[in-house]
Amino acid sequence: MSELESTWRNFVDDQWIDGGGGRLSVEDPATGKPLAEQALADAGDVERAVAAAKRCHESGVLTAMRPVERGRMVRAMGDWLLARQDEIARLLTLEAGKPLWEARGEVAGAARYFEYYGNQAETLEGRSIPLGERYMDFTVQEPYGVSAQIIPWNFPLEVAARSIAAGLATGNACVVKTPELDPLSSGYFGKAAQAAGVPAGAVNVLCGHGHEAGAALAAHPDIDQMVFTGSVDTGVKIAKAVAPNVVPCVLELGGKSAAVVYGDADLDNLLASIRRGIFTNAGQVCSALSRAVVHESIHDEVVERAADLAKSLSVGPGIERDEAGFNMGAMISEGQRDRAEGLCQRAERDGARAVAGGRKLNRDGWFLEPTVFDRVDPAGELGQTEVFGPVLSVMKFSSDEEAIEIANGTQYGLVGGVFTADVERAMDAARRLRAGQIFVNEWFAGGVETPFGGYGKSGYGREKGREALMNYVQTKNVAIRLGVG
Repeated sequence: MSELESTWRNFVDDQWIDGGGGRLSVEDPATGKPLAEQALADAGDVERAVAAAKRCHESGVLTAMRPVERGRMVRAMGDWLLARQDEIARLLTLEAGKPLWEARGEVAGAARYFEYYGNQAETLEGRSIPLGERYMDFTVQEPYGVSAQIIPWNFPLEVAARSIAAGLATGNACVVKTPELDPLSSGYFGKAAQAAGVPAGAVNVLCGHGHEAGAALAAHPDIDQMVFTGSVDTGVKIAKAVAPNVVPCVLELGGKSAAVVYGDADLDNLLASIRRGIFTNAGQVCSALSRAVVHESIHDEVVERAADLAKSLSVGPGIERDEAGFNMGAMISEGQRDRAEGLCQRAERDGARAVAGGRKLNRDGWFLEPTVFDRVDPAGELGQTEVFGPVLSVMKFSSDEEAIEIANGTQYGLVGGVFTADVERAMDAARRLRAGQIFVNEWFAGGVETPFGGYGKSGYGREKGREALMNYVQTKNVAIRLGVG
């Protein structure tokens, strides 16, 4: 990628189109300056994309393929993306603010979804059901049809890839609404679809405002399934919008996840998980390690070491951070950075102690210091609110009961963690923690293969793993009476 294109368009029905909503200026979070323009889709463009997807589905072109052929097509999209990893990562860094090495990892992660779900395409099978000698009964798995997918800005490539790949592998046609803050790199999905020979209308990628394009997509009577990742408030609006059309919905919403750290935990290992868990992508991760619930016997040492870790991180433009290590980029926008800083300031007024960070950097761009708070009230604003920034809250516990009570004491239930050398204690805590995924002795353990989704207001349905495929298919039963006529 020698020179950044000045204008990026939408991909609908195998065509690159401008948008009826004009153009959107995309800013570089590291400088706050305009980076490029994105064609902005309106409700009319959404109508065109849904119509193309419906036409593709009803033509039967995807379901007529042998699953192995469809899987190879899906894998080819991932191979195409991976072959352009450096090019795409540079653009992602410029528009999203994350370090270049993290952006490379996201491109690789997106490609991995296409590999994994491409390989799963020929493994979806029905079953036979015994009804006695005069009957033959079996089930088949059929795609819903038009899969509508609304993508967040924190991991625009990985989140879109996991939905597109699973949708295509099961024979659905996809309409993807990209995030407004960093939509440019999502255009590569259209290029990958063309390179892989994906049928026209099977992949449609548009950028539009949530209140217009997003709302039009969610309420459209011709979508058959909805996948949304984002905030609780928006997720509720999405669920209400699809309800009149009785459209099944997968919601992956917020989190305020806690790691319960027992007195026998390996602290070097814990610090490595804190580094990944709260400072990756400047903490803008729904499954971030945002609360460390630490036993009183090691609490002070954990606070001191976490503060030292935060202070050691190099913070600056992601494009200058090529090597993996102790560094962090910008937050996505001025509004997001200022919201996080405001939460920090109010927490201090409420009695929490900032042992590291808590302030924006005095430089261009949307940077917040890596932050660690002690003396956080579990029931207070900082203890309950998803910051979506590089802010760790450390809380003290005395008994196992208290630890679980604090960890489960929010409206969320996305992920949780346990750090201990005692396997029985770890298994007991994992059973009692109210969350959809539990990490033991390593935050973000697992991968594409492991199901991901929440309890409570963290949403419903599962992404990733074999479980995700079931979001994209419905079961048909065929019952045959034999020996008639």
